[in-house]
Amino acid sequence: MTTRKHKMRESEVSRNTEKTPPRISVVGTGYLGATHAAAMAEMGFEVIGVDSDPAKVAALSIGDVPFFEPGLPELLRKHVASGRLRFTTDLADATALSDVHFICVGTPQQRGSNAANTSYVEAATLDVARNLTHDGLIVGKSTVPVGTGARLRDLIRDHVPEGVRAEVVWNPEFLREGKAVADTLAPDRIVIGGTTKLSEAILREVYALPIAAGAPVIVCDLPTAELVKVSANAFLATKISFINAIAEVCVAAGADVSVLADALGHDSRIGRQFLNAGLGFGGGCLPKDIRALMHRATELGAFSAASLMQQVDEINMSQRQRVVDLAIEACGGSVLNKRIGILGAAFKPDTDDVRDSPALNVAAALHLRGAQSIVFDPEANDTARRSFPTLSYADSVTDAVTGADVILVLTEWPEFVNADAAELAELSNRAIVIDARNCLNTSAWTAAGWDVRALGRSSRAVSTDVYERESLLSVA
Repeated sequence: MTTRKHKMRESEVSRNTEKTPPRISVVGTGYLGATHAAAMAEMGFEVIGVDSDPAKVAALSIGDVPFFEPGLPELLRKHVASGRLRFTTDLADATALSDVHFICVGTPQQRGSNAANTSYVEAATLDVARNLTHDGLIVGKSTVPVGTGARLRDLIRDHVPEGVRAEVVWNPEFLREGKAVADTLAPDRIVIGGTTKLSEAILREVYALPIAAGAPVIVCDLPTAELVKVSANAFLATKISFINAIAEVCVAAGADVSVLADALGHDSRIGRQFLNAGLGFGGGCLPKDIRALMHRATELGAFSAASLMQQVDEINMSQRQRVVDLAIEACGGSVLNKRIGILGAAFKPDTDDVRDSPALNVAAALHLRGAQSIVFDPEANDTARRSFPTLSYADSVTDAVTGADVILVLTEWPEFVNADAAELAELSNRAIVIDARNCLNTSAWTAAGWDVRALGRSSRAVSTDVYERESLLSVA
């Protein structure tokens, strides 16, 4: 490939879209960047993924992904082989050979603060700006505090080479771990913020395939685009904490939160998704994003939003202690020297992500109280072991359950939900299960001899199990 002196001018919009498609660089090849790079290649573009980690670049270059994401390794291998996709540590080379530069680096929570650390975004954007050899479009995809884009525009102003123009816009990502490939290739919306007529035309060209398939495009100002992703995450987190707060009422009143959630879900204004009472949310997005929004809202004087996020966070974190308390109660008041089978380590199914995982937090809390926590996860054992090496790890569900005084279902993997309850009952020391995700068929497990205990369901509600959730969910 050779450097192309492609100058972006308003008068060239229609002519440019009829010529060679823009070449794309993706800066940062973590979860977001690797997925975006592979998806852009699948859409027909020449893509260069850039990362400062040589080992990661070497692995991605042969289609190896350092995390579990269904469908991504196959897509990477397909387009590394096709020649549309390659990876490099040379940002200057990638920038010179590309026209559109996606910034996909992380924005972790700052140490000692709820604020997001935007230093990686700033460094990546500045590096691209300094290395431009022709006019370029810098597209932020990372989740950032509102106001970041405007600051980046000011930051690069004195660093873009003379005679070259750079434009910074925002195009937030909406990936769900476990469904990231589909979410990128067939997004439910495309948001582009802070664009000119030219940059909007370029991004419409980049996303031509999903747009043609019906994906709606929302064009807005820069601050609105920055707020969309964090607001979406804040709403989902609020919905989860709401049902967990109601679950506490259900326990006190002798009600069943699972049936209640089913009934609420039939209201089209509410919907059933994210109304599963249980252990709460974790992962690398929701916790740090609501805390970053809390921090930024306080800076802006929007105290109602900050207060709401504070309550959402507190309710979510309290669920972990509720599960610990249930386990202590199930063990007769102490977990000291008790064997506890922990089913689940990832923060949710279809991923090996254990960042801020409620499951591992509970396992570690019980371990600190003297329990022998035996953890099994179909995909996250290795990542969990790196984060919590002092815990014990099993190779299968049966290994984790064998001899256990109580088992905890902490991640709703199908392997756990569909397990043979009767077979597992024979293996356990005492057939007590804490369903911290409200995902088990209570009737079947009870019939197999298990004492089933669940968050948000009183002992009377669990044992009676009057309503079958499946029948409720099937009602049209």
